[in-house]
Amino acid sequence: MIANRIEKRIHIIFICACLIFGAILLKLGYEQIVHQDFTMEKAMNLWQRDFPVAGRRGAILDRNGTALAYDIPSTSVMVVPAQIKEPKQTAAVLADILEADADAIYEKITNHVSTQKLQPEGRLISDEAAVKLENADLDGVYLIQDSQRYYPNHSYLAQVLGFTGIDNQGLAGLELQYEEILGAKKGALQIPFDAKGNQVDLYDETYEASGKGMDVVLTIDANIQDIVEREMNNLMKRYHPKEALAIAMDPNNGEILAMVSKPDFDPNDYQNYDSTIINRNLPIWKSFEPGSTFKSVTFASALDLKLFDMFQDTYYDRGYEMVGGARIKSWKAGGHGLQTFLQVLENSSNPGFVEISRRMGLDHLYEYVMKFGFGKKTNVDLPGESTGIMFEKEAMGEVEQATVAFGQGISVTPIQLVRAFSAIVNGGTLYEPHITKAIQDPATGEIIEEIKPKAVDQVISKETSDLMRYALESVVANGGGKPSYIKGYQIGGKTGTAQKAENGVYMANEYILSFLSAAPMNDPKIVLYVAVDAPDNDVQYGGTVVAPVVKACYEDILPYLEVEKVSEQIPKKKIWLDPVEIEVPNLIGKKKEEIKQEGLVLEWIGEGDTVIAQLPQAGTTLNEGGKVWLYLEEDSFS
Repeated sequence: MIANRIEKRIHIIFICACLIFGAILLKLGYEQIVHQDFTMEKAMNLWQRDFPVAGRRGAILDRNGTALAYDIPSTSVMVVPAQIKEPKQTAAVLADILEADADAIYEKITNHVSTQKLQPEGRLISDEAAVKLENADLDGVYLIQDSQRYYPNHSYLAQVLGFTGIDNQGLAGLELQYEEILGAKKGALQIPFDAKGNQVDLYDETYEASGKGMDVVLTIDANIQDIVEREMNNLMKRYHPKEALAIAMDPNNGEILAMVSKPDFDPNDYQNYDSTIINRNLPIWKSFEPGSTFKSVTFASALDLKLFDMFQDTYYDRGYEMVGGARIKSWKAGGHGLQTFLQVLENSSNPGFVEISRRMGLDHLYEYVMKFGFGKKTNVDLPGESTGIMFEKEAMGEVEQATVAFGQGISVTPIQLVRAFSAIVNGGTLYEPHITKAIQDPATGEIIEEIKPKAVDQVISKETSDLMRYALESVVANGGGKPSYIKGYQIGGKTGTAQKAENGVYMANEYILSFLSAAPMNDPKIVLYVAVDAPDNDVQYGGTVVAPVVKACYEDILPYLEVEKVSEQIPKKKIWLDPVEIEVPNLIGKKKEEIKQEGLVLEWIGEGDTVIAQLPQAGTTLNEGGKVWLYLEEDSFS
């Protein structure tokens, strides 16, 4: 009986063992035959080491296709720690070639990881270093394809473009704004290794191709940007201000043609600059009292309400106006006397604008300020835009109503001012400013998306805009904007000198000087605004410091835009301080001994008797004492 039981148990155990063994065989067969692809994929995931291959980030281009930011191929270093047999020696060689710390490299190449990207020491290395590493043939050290973001113009448009981080991802400016569009999918070279880090030759390497980002085309015109950058650099060298900024915009569609923020930085080396510089795009971020540039908005609003005839109606400026017990003074002691309202604008008379604000009334003043877009974002397609500060209507009393009319007690951004001024001169249409023109395929150049101009509101009538163009040209011819006057070009604008406020208190001898302008006034093609914060200059007036900068810009921008000179323009009002202007004659073809030009300095270049070229060209107006370069050549017939 006992033997039978034992035998029966053995049979049961044998049958169970057979069943278990059969199940194992069935499972193995299933995995090897039916489920082979899935099993192999999981195994390969354990064996393979990924060596990343950088994608090509999309370029940022100006409106004419000039590259402002693009990727250049580069090389980085990756290590497989398990393959490094002599880590100390390897670290020493790497440190020598990469000019880095050997201990720091040793710590990284001995990490218990499958692969290790050696950074920052081995990221984006030079071609020379790459050749040396290739020749060193170090076990476990690999060179991989990488990509480096490059900004060919360095500090040019720095705050607008922004920069990318260590993995080429956008961190600021347009690089951040369009990360999803510019960014490219990374690829990988996948190599199988065994558990000891040895390459498995039984299986092939696989390659997953990297991608390409889309190109972003800007409304920026590189030629106009060059000109504005040059003059702003000159301004910084001459006056050493705390900050300075400039914006150029097409008033007819809101396209931003140039944008400058000083001090600036080099995006190729952004780590070495203060964060307050690299993260503040002043034309859209900085908010301050606009001063007298805002008078153009008030004046246009009053004209639109038909509150006066600017040519016929008059105001007597006695030097001050009393408002709510406060004395609001004119900048000119004793005032300007009897003036037409056009002269109130030309002379930038604060008491005159107090009168205009009274005629408008609080309701209309507030209505037009809001219609022109102040106190809210313009929705420009750039990160970091401020809203400015505008009183709540209920909080405005008699004094606030008066001061807002001439640009005090209100805080605005430069982009808000430029947008409003564009509406004043373009026929009355307020546009949403934008800096992106299109998204395009980098391979075919095909436009994927085009950004169209967006009209927000009709803020003043065309008739009012026509009057304002004349009035603003008159300010340049007869008022504070005279230093920007160019013979043959109809330039209009309004200067501003605003005292800076800190913690609600105006600072002594701290001013923001500015000039808001457009040209040509018979058919405006560009609005240009320049502002400078606390320049090192005894004469603190926008017309004195900033208007000459704007003039220098227009002297090159308007010919580039193919704006023809006109004979009909408001003549410039002369004062005794104005320099004598002399028109350069045509001297080409004349003999050296025949030329006697009083008032100009002649610089002779070359040997010979006959003038074959001259700079500047005939018809250019120079101040007395200006220099003319004359190029000489021997007369071939002598």
